[in-house]
Amino acid sequence: MPQSLWPTPFSPSNVLAVILGGGRGTRLLPLTQDRSKPAVPLAGKYRLVDIPISNCINSGMLRIFLLTQFNSASLHRHISQSYKFDPFAGGFVEILAAEQTLTDESWYQGTADAVRKNFIHLTNQPFDYLLVLSGDQLYRMDYRTIVAQHVGSKADVTVGTIPVTRDQVPGFGIMRMDPDFKITEFVEKPKDPAVQDAFRLEREWYPKLNIESDKELFLASMGIYVFSRKALFDLVGESLHDFGKDVIPQAIQSHRVSAYVFQGSWEDIGTIRAFFDSNIDLTSDQPRFNIFDMTAPIFTRPRFLPASKINGGTIDHSLISDGCIINRAEIRQSVLGLRSIIGESSRLERTIVMGGDYYETDSSIKQHETEGKPRIGIGKNTRIDNAIIDKNARIGDNCVISPNGKAKDLDHPLYFIRDGIVVIPKNGLVPHGTTI
Repeated sequence: MPQSLWPTPFSPSNVLAVILGGGRGTRLLPLTQDRSKPAVPLAGKYRLVDIPISNCINSGMLRIFLLTQFNSASLHRHISQSYKFDPFAGGFVEILAAEQTLTDESWYQGTADAVRKNFIHLTNQPFDYLLVLSGDQLYRMDYRTIVAQHVGSKADVTVGTIPVTRDQVPGFGIMRMDPDFKITEFVEKPKDPAVQDAFRLEREWYPKLNIESDKELFLASMGIYVFSRKALFDLVGESLHDFGKDVIPQAIQSHRVSAYVFQGSWEDIGTIRAFFDSNIDLTSDQPRFNIFDMTAPIFTRPRFLPASKINGGTIDHSLISDGCIINRAEIRQSVLGLRSIIGESSRLERTIVMGGDYYETDSSIKQHETEGKPRIGIGKNTRIDNAIIDKNARIGDNCVISPNGKAKDLDHPLYFIRDGIVVIPKNGLVPHGTTI
């Protein structure tokens, strides 16, 4: 919704941001086997958590808490190495890890519970509005617009929403709103078509929201919330564990809850298929999410790597990150992460290579060769399509990796197949001459 419709002024310095990064990320396994979901690499050189943090920075909201719980070591390391603010500006990105205390020994039981258990830390900061964000979504938003609507509409809670089609409805919380954008009804992930029909967005809303689609649409929760300070402490009680399931439905009954309608590109990176498709889409001529938009850049850890070296070959519609070495290979619709090594005469199509955390030494390469094992990277004369190669993986010479002709989901000692995508896990090894 255009900010001009809600002209009440506010200062971004009065907003405190909380990014939820504590979930197990089970649907992204095996990418989340050894890392938390927000720490999963994205677009070759970023992490998922860089998206909401960058949106905050670009919106002038520089006080950011990141709530973590599972497999959080690499996420903590990334944050500590990436985000350092001018001490005079008062900005920070601070980790709030789940902790046991003398009064509470339980871990986070849900999104709202995670925020409630950190009230002691939040109240140490002055703020009028709390912005609650997810750490695993791909979108670009100026958060000043949603907070401006929240302030201008005198809402207690504002829920970020996005129009979705009927086939997407069972995966979201769906709501209805009145002409003043006040949410009147909310239902979590409805599967009954009759219930869905009751929440269909009326056609008279389309011109008001600048929607040109002729499809039937529904308003879905994005998992983005703005709370006024008093409403936050009134609503997030001891027995309410989740914002979508517990807090928002109850708040509708007792407080003014407003809907902010967002219509830009937005993806919930909740599954291997969603993660894969979002990355591959970045290689298209006009991707839904434009990482080259420097009016609102995506920030990440600064690295001191050499430019990528291409010793011949063919590269078509692909992203090549820093420090890669490509030896007369064919790369199509693929994303190569930092320090990716691609062997001669290999062919990659619709493949995500996450690269390496380091360059392997000559002695390490020779030792592995003596043991009949490949070096880190992709070997010679290897064919890969529709696959994700996680960090530090060793793929041998003369290999074939493809999901064609295999089950949609499969576990194997060398690899996994999820949603029809082959995944080679972090530090995985595929011997020379292997066909998958």
